[in-house]
Amino acid sequence: MKNTTIIIGVIILIIGGFLLFPKNNSEGEKRNMSDPTTFEKISATSAVIKTEKGNIAIELYPQDAPKTVTNFATLAKNGYYNTLTFHRVEAGFVIQGGDPNGNGTGGVSVYGNKFEDELDPKTESYKNGYKEGVVAMANAGPNTNGSQFFIMLADNPLQNAYTIFGKVISGIDVVKKIEVGDKILTIEVK
Repeated sequence: MKNTTIIIGVIILIIGGFLLFPKNNSEGEKRNMSDPTTFEKISATSAVIKTEKGNIAIELYPQDAPKTVTNFATLAKNGYYNTLTFHRVEAGFVIQGGDPNGNGTGGVSVYGNKFEDELDPKTESYKNGYKEGVVAMANAGPNTNGSQFFIMLADNPLQNAYTIFGKVISGIDVVKKIEVGDKILTIEVK
């Protein structure tokens, strides 16, 4: 009888511990626990980034950057970007988001690792360069693309080192209102 009482007591303590100290299920933790390589890969031709300041409509360029558009669209469709912030805003230059760490050091891709740049000099996006409203991948050097992206606030003669995969077609006024810490509420892709 004494052993049964001890066993029941231990079980009650264990169950009580789970009830009193629930696991932290923050958005970031959920995001980190999911494996983006298991997501069904999709492509898209448009996206709407819904932010706290308003909506940003983007035309995507799957013909110029198919792998990049697939990565962005698949992550967006699976809620990866939801609640992430724009962690970098440089007046007259860019806004940047897509980093779960919120500091420019994080991110994933649907390909398991960082993936290669899509910089084809024959494409229109490459020829046009980094104009106001251009959407491109942020990276830490050649072939290090993950989930971070930036939107140009003005024309800039950047060296062609960042894969351009879209352009803002509506909401450039919203882009220009974004401040560090503003959240991406969701990104809808079609």
